[in-house]
Amino acid sequence: MPKLFELWTGKDGESHYAEREFDIPAAAASKVHSQVTPAGGALDWHDAPCDQYVITLTGTLRFTTRGGEQFVVSPGDVLLARDTSGGGHEWTLIDDQPWTRVYVELAE
Repeated sequence: MPKLFELWTGKDGESHYAEREFDIPAAAASKVHSQVTPAGGALDWHDAPCDQYVITLTGTLRFTTRGGEQFVVSPGDVLLARDTSGGGHEWTLIDDQPWTRVYVELAE
């Protein structure tokens, strides 16, 4: 069953995550686009550029926060990335598939 994860910046200035009920609230999108990262890809420490849903179509990734929290995102999972400041997170593809995803950037 798909999962919904949320990343946010806590009062400590660091990124944190939680698994949520798969109930995506309606929100106005300012932009929708897609991206593909080849198998074996990774992205070092960064913050989300804006509040956005990230819908994974292919690929399995491990996300890590600077505090050491880790979670795995698989095809069908949705990430609500809201950690737009602070310590940020990194991700690494952990299977042999490219990461194909759709971004739904949320209006402020």
